[in-house]
Amino acid sequence: MMVLGFLLLALAAIPFVLALMNLSTFRATPRHAPRGDVLVSILIPARNEAKNIGPALEAALGSMGVPVEILVMDDGSTDGTGDIVRAVMARDSRVRLLTAPPLEEGWTGKIHACHHLSEAAHGTHLLFVDADVRLSPHAAALLAGHVQATDAGLVSAVPRQIMVTLGELLTVPTINLLLLGYLPMGFMRLSRDPGLGAACGQLMLMERVAYRASGGHAAIRSRIHDGIQLARLFRRKGIMTDLMPGERLATCRMYAGFGEAWNGFAKNAHEGMATPVALPIWTVLLLGGHVLPFALLPFWPSLPLAGAALLSLLTRTFVTFATRESPWSIPLHPVTTLAGLSIQWSVLLRIGEARRAGWKGRLYPLEEKP
Repeated sequence: MMVLGFLLLALAAIPFVLALMNLSTFRATPRHAPRGDVLVSILIPARNEAKNIGPALEAALGSMGVPVEILVMDDGSTDGTGDIVRAVMARDSRVRLLTAPPLEEGWTGKIHACHHLSEAAHGTHLLFVDADVRLSPHAAALLAGHVQATDAGLVSAVPRQIMVTLGELLTVPTINLLLLGYLPMGFMRLSRDPGLGAACGQLMLMERVAYRASGGHAAIRSRIHDGIQLARLFRRKGIMTDLMPGERLATCRMYAGFGEAWNGFAKNAHEGMATPVALPIWTVLLLGGHVLPFALLPFWPSLPLAGAALLSLLTRTFVTFATRESPWSIPLHPVTTLAGLSIQWSVLLRIGEARRAGWKGRLYPLEEKP
């Protein structure tokens, strides 16, 4: 048991050390104002987003520091999304409403909508934003300035995640834990390795020329998770990508409850860690570093197990406060980790609704996992 305790301590130490290094790297990221003749196209795909699109547009219209245009792609909405956009468009010429053409064979819905948004945009920089994201006034300017000041063709950030229900607290915090606890940011900024490519599909800005050179959304037309896929695509084409702190750039309430969150994360898991090779490794890392120390400590008290539990909670605490997430996620941390792994395994094993990938009323065939 002592050997197991030290093994779990080592597994808990990995994300603890990486989180400290990554948060230090993030905090040292300079803030740059855009230079020259810049126009940011804020591009919002919207399918049945009547409850979100109005606040999203108001936030985008408050952008400062750079000229913006705002394009909304109404993708077959039946809930009045288009009417809300038209009302805003009538009082502000920066807003345009587009209607998505019929979904073409071999395309997934959001990717199809984003591709057509990019075709209609006039900007030097393309800022893809989900309808549930609320941009801060300086977000577009800082993202564009960061791309200009670095050699990155794509820069992304994770908005501050708003969590209201217990179901959200049991699922959403996994995003920043994985990003800050397991992706070596310093090395990511030195290497163009596609395996280090990471982006958040909620908030991604791309330099227009780099987007065209990569092939853009058309090159990932059959995919679902555009954040992962575009970052890897850019890097395969030799174009650098980067991440920056997002908690002051935007906010987002992704899901409203456990069922919606489960389905949403399962959708993305098809192209994430839910593969026969990756998921067992992730299970050892996450179960060993964040679940087993708490499960075993009451039965076999020992300093290594106590140390592993403490490091795991400290990692969660540092990530939570750095990203301005709800502190209620901290005591729930082991259960949150277990819920995240359960979602991934349900996808890999094709259990229940995870047998097909889908979202917003559309289902897509799953590609076989390697």
